[in-house]
Amino acid sequence: MKSGNNLYRITFFVFLALSPLFVSAQTLTSDERAQLEAQLAQVQAQEAQAQSDLTAARSKSSSLQNDINVLTAKIKAEQLDIQAKNLLIKTLGDNISSTQIQINNLDSQITMTKDDISGILRQIQQSDSTNTFEILLSDKTLSQFFDDVIKLESLQQSISALTTQLSADEASSIAAKNNLVTRQNSTIDARYNVQQTQKAVQANQAQQKQLLSISKNNEKAYSALVAAKKKEADAINAKLFALAGGSNPIKFGQAYQYALAAQSKTGIDPAFLLAIMTQESNLGTNQGTCYLTNTLTGAGVSVKSGRVFSNVMSPTRDVPPFLNIAKYLNVDPLKTVVSCPQSVGWGGAMGPAQFIPSTWMLFTDRVASALGFTGLANPWNPQHAFMASALYLSDLGAANGGYTAESNAACKYYSGSSCSKSALIKSYGTSVMALASTIQTTEIDKL
Repeated sequence: MKSGNNLYRITFFVFLALSPLFVSAQTLTSDERAQLEAQLAQVQAQEAQAQSDLTAARSKSSSLQNDINVLTAKIKAEQLDIQAKNLLIKTLGDNISSTQIQINNLDSQITMTKDDISGILRQIQQSDSTNTFEILLSDKTLSQFFDDVIKLESLQQSISALTTQLSADEASSIAAKNNLVTRQNSTIDARYNVQQTQKAVQANQAQQKQLLSISKNNEKAYSALVAAKKKEADAINAKLFALAGGSNPIKFGQAYQYALAAQSKTGIDPAFLLAIMTQESNLGTNQGTCYLTNTLTGAGVSVKSGRVFSNVMSPTRDVPPFLNIAKYLNVDPLKTVVSCPQSVGWGGAMGPAQFIPSTWMLFTDRVASALGFTGLANPWNPQHAFMASALYLSDLGAANGGYTAESNAACKYYSGSSCSKSALIKSYGTSVMALASTIQTTEIDKL
């Protein structure tokens, strides 16, 4: 057995391990943090007033001066939002720094605790390997023998205390790491919001400049500008919006109304939902459409190329509900288009939302309830498909908005996994968010 000095060192370490963990390093002092938080609260109050002013300006009848007033109020509200988000990013950055220090300290303490537990276990093992006969033959006195027994008991108590502390530190480390991820995501969301709002400010400033260039007495020029904007909005509403799953395209204005209706039920941002539908349509174009030809095996054939696939639809999971859907809608299941399979897995996704039959059956009652009808929802009906997608995206965490929540929901919609799973999955989420930004600024904002 090793000398008793090890016992004293371990006992002292147990005392330190059970003491509270203090994190002294901070990015901001308490006074700086208080000042920053007070400034953020002030800007948020100004932003709320600016939004109120914008609502009041919008309530007045349309005129050149009022249109200028509306744009002025919008720009002010947007600039204050940018200012508030930048202040928020500073506070989040300070929290991220202190949380990272806490995690580092916890991880160091966990490593030290594990090392000391290992040391104690080695001492106990050495003690256990000494049998009674060896002890009797040794030159130790009986008093020394009992001293060793007492030290062994102390070691066992120490390892119990260290194990308890290790569990507590590991739990604290997990909580701190989860908190760090939340704050990092909030920072990403705030920066994305700033970028989007800056685009809106630039667009509104350009419109404001255009209006200010018109003389107040030149009603003809103002009327011509209003007519041009209406013509642009009409063109956006009338242009076709492609849908996946063999469905015929619909007008963008109709798709936007479906997205707005879905937002009222689920909270999903219309631009984000339209981006999901666009992305699914793009995938559908690349992957093509198939017919199921064998309900026993799930085999099928490409509608366009005639290529035979053995895995168009899962015969056990999806063929039975697919046949029920086809029967209810009175369509031929062998002449109804579904998605062709990708490089792995099964195909069989239906309509604009691209749900496989078994998943669609999980949402059909919710779609019917949200849209106020009874019966089985139709996966090829664009209105039903928009609502189903929105409900699913809400389940996946996108209802509250934010870049990270929406991009992760998009990745899960595509693959069942978050964006961090693989570069391919992440590219889907990135593409959807880029589409959402484009749809918002080039189409929705102009309506």
